[in-house]
Amino acid sequence: MDVAGVARRARTENFPVASLLFPRRLRPHLRAVYGFARLVDILGDEVEGDRLAALDELEDEVDACYDGEPSWPVIRVLQPTIREFSLPREPFLRLIEANRMDQRLAEYASWDELREYCRHSADPVGRLVLGLLRLDGDAGLVAASDDVCTGLQLVNFLQDVPRDLALGRIYLPRDDRERFGVTELDRPSPALTRVLQFEAERARGLLARGQVLHSRIGGRVGRAVGLFARGGLAALDALEAARWDIFTQRPRPSRARLALAAFAR
Repeated sequence: MDVAGVARRARTENFPVASLLFPRRLRPHLRAVYGFARLVDILGDEVEGDRLAALDELEDEVDACYDGEPSWPVIRVLQPTIREFSLPREPFLRLIEANRMDQRLAEYASWDELREYCRHSADPVGRLVLGLLRLDGDAGLVAASDDVCTGLQLVNFLQDVPRDLALGRIYLPRDDRERFGVTELDRPSPALTRVLQFEAERARGLLARGQVLHSRIGGRVGRAVGLFARGGLAALDALEAARWDIFTQRPRPSRARLALAAFAR
């Protein structure tokens, strides 16, 4: 898969976030940010050849958004959004750096180390969304957003243990695995279930901060932003309902469950 082809694919990825709860005028900008995030992940996980070189090319494209004219389709769509909302360069570069980390690191020794990874891989997305809402100067909202984004990332790690293992990566902290006696991640075991439950409780605590976003932003947009956290909590409920079986299929909430989460008060 060539880099240009990846860029075209990311532009057409399904976008689950721009729900009707967001103002119509914001949806194209949310799609632009989402398209970038998907592009970074595709380059870091799927592109053939030198992925670090591909990520370097992407960083050059981001620089061109600020200092010139980008050439990749996804980035050309992103540039007007960056300009209209004065989005900073740093969150985009942190997302790229997270995927560089994926090329270098196979696992993380502790929660503190994994949390630092999430500061690159997850938190920037929430900060960019706050930037689109012109709320990224509110330190309290930024802190709550960081917690929710890290919680969502942790939920994905729990859902995707087999997929990540196939990619040569482990996102369950090593000290937690040792604490619960996990020796294998490629098959079910009581020890693996215990560590999944432990990490799920950690994720629930982080996702609870979504209520801060919901209440402080308020209105329809507050509900839209709060829905990120509710979706993560629904995914944890699905994991629990599946009895932590992450091997038969990827446990995830039904569309009906997500619809209920969207309209819950």
